Amino acid sequence: MPCFRCGARQTDPVRGASPWKRGVRADRQVLICPGCQAVRDWADDLDRCSACGSAALVCRLGEVECRDCGHTREAAPADLVRSGAPPGAPPGAPPGAPPGGAADGDLSAEVAAALSRVLKRGPAL
Repeated sequence: MPCFRCGARQTDPVRGASPWKRGVRADRQVLICPGCQAVRDWADDLDRCSACGSAALVCRLGEVECRDCGHTREAAPADLVRSGAPPGAPPGAPPGAPPGGAADGDLSAEVAAALSRVLKRGPAL
């Protein structure tokens, strides 16, 4: 999953805690890269807890839970998502734009290349 602000993709993590942060935007889980976290207002675009106002939310199994106060609520169905752009699309992306700004074919090629490297096969055709 790419960073929802800039579209950067996560690379293989080093040992220890990940520098990437999780958040919820339009009732969908998103990731925020370390570079975007350096921006002062990086959390302004995230959903907030209706009970305590925290942006420390996680979305799982159709529920949105606040990691600060524990308040849970049901996530909105996909057809009722507040944003016209899909979750994970870069800011300002038009509705229907692919997440991360890349076409599905580009992602498929990336995945095929990664699998070839990991499985030590020749280049994917």
